[in-house]
Amino acid sequence: MSEEYGASNIKVLEGLEAVRKRPGMYIGGTGLDGLHHLVKELVDNSIDEALAGYCDKISITIHKDNSVTVTDNGRGIPTGMHGKGKSAAEIVFTVLHAGGKFDKGSYKVSGGLHGVGASVVNALSTKVDVEICREGSIHNLTFENQKITRKLEITGKTKATGTKVTFWPDATIFPSIIFDAKVMIKRYREFAFLNSNVTIIFADERHDIEEVFHYEGGLSEFVKHLTKNDTRAIKDIIAISGEKEDVQVDVALTYTTSYSEKIETFVNNITTPGGGTHLSGFKLGITRAMKDYIAKNGKAADKKLNLTGDDIREGIVTVISVKIPEPQFEGQTKDKLGNPEVQSIVSNIFFEQFYSYLDENPKAAQQIIEKASSAKKAREAAKKARDLIRRKNVLEFSSLPGKLSDCSSKVAEDCELFIVEGDSAGGTAKMGRDRAHQAILPLKGKPLNVEKARLVKVLENDEIKSLITALGTGFGDMFDAEKLRYHKIIIMADADVDGKHIETLILTVFFRHFKELILRGHIYIAMSPLYKVKLPGQKIGTYLYTDEELGEFSKANPGKKVDIQRYKGLGEMNAEQLWETTLDPEHRYMKRVTIVDAQEADDAFVMLMGDKVAPRKAFIIENAKFAENLDI
Repeated sequence: MSEEYGASNIKVLEGLEAVRKRPGMYIGGTGLDGLHHLVKELVDNSIDEALAGYCDKISITIHKDNSVTVTDNGRGIPTGMHGKGKSAAEIVFTVLHAGGKFDKGSYKVSGGLHGVGASVVNALSTKVDVEICREGSIHNLTFENQKITRKLEITGKTKATGTKVTFWPDATIFPSIIFDAKVMIKRYREFAFLNSNVTIIFADERHDIEEVFHYEGGLSEFVKHLTKNDTRAIKDIIAISGEKEDVQVDVALTYTTSYSEKIETFVNNITTPGGGTHLSGFKLGITRAMKDYIAKNGKAADKKLNLTGDDIREGIVTVISVKIPEPQFEGQTKDKLGNPEVQSIVSNIFFEQFYSYLDENPKAAQQIIEKASSAKKAREAAKKARDLIRRKNVLEFSSLPGKLSDCSSKVAEDCELFIVEGDSAGGTAKMGRDRAHQAILPLKGKPLNVEKARLVKVLENDEIKSLITALGTGFGDMFDAEKLRYHKIIIMADADVDGKHIETLILTVFFRHFKELILRGHIYIAMSPLYKVKLPGQKIGTYLYTDEELGEFSKANPGKKVDIQRYKGLGEMNAEQLWETTLDPEHRYMKRVTIVDAQEADDAFVMLMGDKVAPRKAFIIENAKFAENLDI
């Protein structure tokens, strides 16, 4: 490496080159989320037209070649000449930080504050076609590899107005240019909920899909959608709306019988998974309203409760949407709102209207109080259970020594923990393991469904206590991932439906209480075979993992005598057979588990209701053939 560092080493990136050099700075990355972000940038522009009152119809179409078209009936991008000697439309697609969002008279509120949306789409595409309808004419222009190949020209007459943009993502930037229709449908359904005056049409020509989204009820219908699989604790969906100092606040909420809270937050139609001042304002407002109501109207016992905000929000499902002229976000991906004035505005508007609702609906108010009271009792019981766990030595639980067959190595990076289904499988795994690096922890029966149990029940469960102690990380506010005793934790259940159910329940434990271990890549699924088949003359045979694979094997070997052995569970396999499965060239013996999308995973686990839902779809099980369309 040259040690010289002078003026010649300073590089100036011209035009859109900066975007291509560091796409993550503009779209958050080049994975699927980044690819979808290109579409979102264009849709955001259309939504801004809707917020300004000029657009009520937006369509998004994925074409068979994975190009995408976004069309709206807004005013159309200005087509006049700009001071730089180029048309305004050309400037919008070729110059960063150029657009109508900087002109207060054009947009009162906007999601695209940095003026990079259309230009970033052009920067990361091989081709962009633009059609603009305004002032009675149809205008067209085309870009290829960021260079304009057709200058803006009038190609026809029309009475319509609006903008149509088609782009082809650059495969040299994105590892995959295949859009995920399910993810996009979820996103644009949300846009329709947030903008009750807009109709959004989503089409996927690859799979002949068309969805039309329009919700007159706005956020109330959003909350209804979010709770469609839940049992309500109160009958109403409470809608709150107000404006102060040019900040428009809209909130809808209800309570379910769930033990967790679900809060979706948006600023100018942009989802803010990191929350921010609008979320903190909501939390302050609801806590103050409930405490004031209890102090003035509550029963004598209620007044002694001293509820916390967490108690009050247990089971709540809420959507918070604010519209702000000058939002301050953290980064271009706008994860978190930072405007300090928004906190008090949201808090005051919500407090006044929510308190009025409680005052006018004493039955619902009492139901909320009773749920919060129950949450408080469970929280206090859980605290006692946590304190008990903290006082225990890492191997002090009486049930643990008989369950955990530990490995001799104490170097966490080299150690694996196999969580197996029952003592029978535990015995097989123990016989077949590498004693130096592999530990075995058998669990008795089906694990507790932590999605349907309060924290105190989780902490009182012997199997989960054994798991907590074996991991060594601690639990809750004492959790420390650096203390993990095994850097590979492998869930090794049977290959049948019951086994997949057990895997799901254990995944639920990790997702809800040890999510960081998933995010750090420590959690794996063992690929347990369902069948072993041998043709005449074969010594080892072939392991098959699904009924479909067995069918394919039979078709590929017609008329041959096939010895088929079905494994009910790992407990039926001997140690030698267990090791054979690790040598199978078609399947690694374990697959790393990662979360597809944090929100999707959360949505899926909120819906976990025993045998009827498959939240495993919220995870990627690397190359696992059973991960798709699994009905457990």
